[in-house]
Amino acid sequence: MTDTQNTNSQAPQRTPLYQSHVESDGKLVDFSGWELPIHYGSQIEEHEAVRTDAGMFDVSHMVIVDIKGTDAKAWLQKLLANDVDKLKTAGKALYSPMLNEEGGIIDDLIVYLSNSDETEYRIVSNAATRDKDMAQFDKVAEGFDISITERPELAMIAVQGPNAVEKLAHTKPSWADTLAGLKPFVGADLTDIEGTDWFVARTGYTGEDGVEVIMHGDDAPAFFEQLKANGIKPAGLGARDTLRMEAGMNLYGHDMNEDVSPYECNMGWTLALKDDRDFIGRDAMVSKRKQSKDDNTAMKQVGLLMTSRGVLREGMEVTINQGTDKEQKGIITSGTFSPSLKNSIAIARVPATLAEDDNVQIDLRGKGKFVDVRVLKLPFVRNGKQQFDS
Repeated sequence: MTDTQNTNSQAPQRTPLYQSHVESDGKLVDFSGWELPIHYGSQIEEHEAVRTDAGMFDVSHMVIVDIKGTDAKAWLQKLLANDVDKLKTAGKALYSPMLNEEGGIIDDLIVYLSNSDETEYRIVSNAATRDKDMAQFDKVAEGFDISITERPELAMIAVQGPNAVEKLAHTKPSWADTLAGLKPFVGADLTDIEGTDWFVARTGYTGEDGVEVIMHGDDAPAFFEQLKANGIKPAGLGARDTLRMEAGMNLYGHDMNEDVSPYECNMGWTLALKDDRDFIGRDAMVSKRKQSKDDNTAMKQVGLLMTSRGVLREGMEVTINQGTDKEQKGIITSGTFSPSLKNSIAIARVPATLAEDDNVQIDLRGKGKFVDVRVLKLPFVRNGKQQFDS
């Protein structure tokens, strides 16, 4: 049985922090059916605050679903390409794609183990894929003893940056010991400290240290104001995008989708194929793993850096060895100007045969004037530091 949220497909939905954004001078835009701030005045300043100090994002639009039942673990092992058997202690988190039978990515999500007897879990997934995610959850749940409960009443704020945990501990002194003990990709229930529905996890989408805090929506505005008062800068979708791109993190619907396999978007590491667990998409993944080694039509993901003027954009064609008998094509899946590197960067999908000495170019304006770009291993930036030699 599934408890789901009624959504209005006509007007954008508002998170519990809508009024907080308005009062903080946020410029609101429609993002996946939600009215969210693109920035609060300066996207660059918000980006730099997260890279050098601490910033916060309203991510309450993301979908939170609680799974309970004696078959909860078995269901997740069928549903996901990564294996929740890796979660041995309550609070531990796992990142995983959810695949279709052909090995394409329906969504990427995080799942938390909520209790030690492996009968309760929490999934956090993308807002843009909510309907098809819930449909897939229900489809796979047939024959399993579980309940699937969406939690639309909950809000989530990501507090990110090198000083994020320290400033959060100053904001919430009673959390200090809990925060100090949190390792990456581990969460903690704060019910004993704050009351029902409070949860904190050392996860994020920026390439910096930090946490994501879940709470009841009624508690979110006051928490937002507390964070602001303690020097944590509100940041919008614009900074979130440049930060995740510098960190080499995929955005669903751009760098990956149902026509892209994990091997084609740098997510092969999330596939648990060593045992014979029968998860959806397994046969396709085994086949594609062989293809990635043997087939010259296979694709892979790389980073691109352009030091000349201009901005790399999604959809631009990547040309390899232009004008030669070895010419090949790729595509930019995300592109932007990097505030940290002061140059344009992109995430691209290119032939897996791309070699270090290949010439790689972009026709920036579509007029046959090709500009050289440098191919790099992702990420570009991690923990505030450039990850490649200049």
